[in-house]
Amino acid sequence: MRFTRRAAVPAPVAGEPAAPLPSPAEPAGEGLPADASPAVSIHNRPLLFGYIVTLGAVGAVITGLALYGLRSIIFSVVLAFFATVGLDPLVRFFERRHMKRSWAIVTVIVLIIAVLVTIIWVILPLVIQQLSFLATAIPQEITRLRDQGWFDPANASSNGVLGQFVNWIAQQVKNPQVWASLGTGLVGFGVSLVNAITTGFFIAILTIYFTATYDATKNAGYRLVAASHRATFISYSERILQNFGKYLSGMVILAFFNAVYSLILLLATGVPGAFLIALLAFFITLIPLIGTVLTTAAMTVLAFIHSPLSGVLVLIFMLIYMQVEAYVLTPKVMGKAVQVPGSVVLISALAGATLFGLPGALFAIPVSAGIILIITGIVMPRKERT
Repeated sequence: MRFTRRAAVPAPVAGEPAAPLPSPAEPAGEGLPADASPAVSIHNRPLLFGYIVTLGAVGAVITGLALYGLRSIIFSVVLAFFATVGLDPLVRFFERRHMKRSWAIVTVIVLIIAVLVTIIWVILPLVIQQLSFLATAIPQEITRLRDQGWFDPANASSNGVLGQFVNWIAQQVKNPQVWASLGTGLVGFGVSLVNAITTGFFIAILTIYFTATYDATKNAGYRLVAASHRATFISYSERILQNFGKYLSGMVILAFFNAVYSLILLLATGVPGAFLIALLAFFITLIPLIGTVLTTAAMTVLAFIHSPLSGVLVLIFMLIYMQVEAYVLTPKVMGKAVQVPGSVVLISALAGATLFGLPGALFAIPVSAGIILIITGIVMPRKERT
């Protein structure tokens, strides 16, 4: 027979009342103080919950409106940061030439200042001069084109399409609203020009500051990462920034080659406004894959208005340049920098242009390149290890 041992109950001390025995099934919560109450969830108070949610929604709307109002400043800061990352390979280039990093940074800053001085004293006056020149030169070129003997037969063979196209160009050039679209009239255009110059100087000054403090800024950002993951984060970040800088600097170099080649070609064929067209070609060809195609089409049309022979020559030599750029210049200049697929270029350029115009198209391509670098450098290797 098995016996169980019961716990001994202490005997009451003489003169003291006996302690009550514990209840075998005392409900939970009984015996608590009268003022104690279980925690009440915020979901049980619909008025308070709705008030807090409304405050959060109002705060999100205010934050969104503030960011939208500061969009130009934010865009300028991000563009200056991109320019700094693109200038870092130039700093490293001077370092490889046995120059200390401090002196390499000073050299790059001096080059930036020299570019600014060149823009003020050389490029800006030429742009203003050629804008006023093209306003009168293009209608004269169209009139002279119509007077040539081959125009009427060519127009008839195209069922009037050629004549309609030339008439459309003439109407657009003579239409004041086209020129006013650059701003609100002459005053608006002047204000837009001043704003563009001011924004350019703001970006240039920020770029100089970011270039001078590039290493310190990166180290400060790295210290925000936990020490256990800091080494891995620094390794990936340095790879991404270096490849990103190579991509940006490579695109600028290719666009510069394209602009110089276009200027020489347009001057040789006698096309009016060659300098302005080449300057626009520099910015448009920063968009890879489609930039050179767009500038080639525009240059061919303008050269054709000037002279059919000029149009044919511009088209032939630009097609030759496109082959040289694709098979010789791009592999040499870009090197091991990330290559953005053509479909990504088209989608990014279209999305950026829809949101912010030409600056948005230029801005979207480096962002896409950075995303591709993160995917190929971080995401894919991790997936391979799992």
